[in-house]
Amino acid sequence: MDTQQNTALTRALAEVPGPLPARGVIHIVIPHTDRFTVVGNHLAQHPGISTTAVGFAVRIQSLPQGTEVGVKALAARFPEGEKLIAAALRELEAIGYLQRARTRLPDGRIVTRTVFCNQPAALLRPRKAAPHQPATPQAPAPAPTPQPGPVLPLPPQPAPESEPTLQPVQVLAAAPRPVRVQVPAPEPEAPLATAPPCAPAPPPQQSAAPLFVPLIPPPTAPKPPSRPLPQPCELTPELHRAATALLADLRRHTPEFTLSEDDIQQLAPAVAAWLEREVHPDAIRRTLTNDPPQPLRHPAKLLRHRLTALLPPPLPGAHDFAVPSPRVSVTPFQTCDGCERVFRSPTPGRCRDCRTDHAQAAA
Repeated sequence: MDTQQNTALTRALAEVPGPLPARGVIHIVIPHTDRFTVVGNHLAQHPGISTTAVGFAVRIQSLPQGTEVGVKALAARFPEGEKLIAAALRELEAIGYLQRARTRLPDGRIVTRTVFCNQPAALLRPRKAAPHQPATPQAPAPAPTPQPGPVLPLPPQPAPESEPTLQPVQVLAAAPRPVRVQVPAPEPEAPLATAPPCAPAPPPQQSAAPLFVPLIPPPTAPKPPSRPLPQPCELTPELHRAATALLADLRRHTPEFTLSEDDIQQLAPAVAAWLEREVHPDAIRRTLTNDPPQPLRHPAKLLRHRLTALLPPPLPGAHDFAVPSPRVSVTPFQTCDGCERVFRSPTPGRCRDCRTDHAQAAA
């Protein structure tokens, strides 16, 4: 039997506009009407993250609001392991698509909230205020046409201060003879003036402060200068030999930390500074290799950062724990120049009684 042909695929290829390429992928685009998620090319073709991270970004973006997206929750939902999922989430967090923050609820509990943004670059741009729409002038409504009705007698009105033009009007009353009543003549109605159109309001002035404060710095922001590596007070040959041996031995415990000879020579003084501060080599090894990022592309840069940022202080000496005793000032003894009696005074002289007698005798 001949190979069965997919007529639906052949018909779809025939509907593709333009000539078909001789090689490469051919897209058959069928518009979605339900159950679809819009993914930007900035994520689908991002050169700095792995395909696994892109896949989990699409999966997280397609989940409904409020779905748990932690490492364990995603591992229970999808076939990937926890380590692979954690590495993918760290990649998304490094470039701004994913943000995790600890928040205290009103009842006192602390929870971790995960925020996923489908366009992190758009958060860096200040938001523009909505343009002001000028009010459309409306034509005045036409005055209602008065309908003819029965003529009724007018009530008496007080005489105005200025005498208007009067015209006689005859109103039939119940009396057999006509009664002449004078009423003011109606003034001619002025034509309705067309209201000028409302001038458009000026656009609101933007304040000097930005409307949005970005959470992550833009890629073009200047980076702060890197801190220098710590240096020992005296790099002795014994310290240098112990530091280089510790760095070369890291690959035996953690293969990812395989360093070159140049890296070891550059990092050895910083490790010597740790050893000079009486840090145990096992503690240094655990601090440098604990929980490395996956995948680890630059182990020397990671060791440089940890040796600089996690440098412990020197151990305190015995004199640092000594509490100084409070000083008590004691007034010395003095011998009175008049009666030779002993009394306390900061300066030599006479006692209080001799000073009193001497003052009374002088008076």
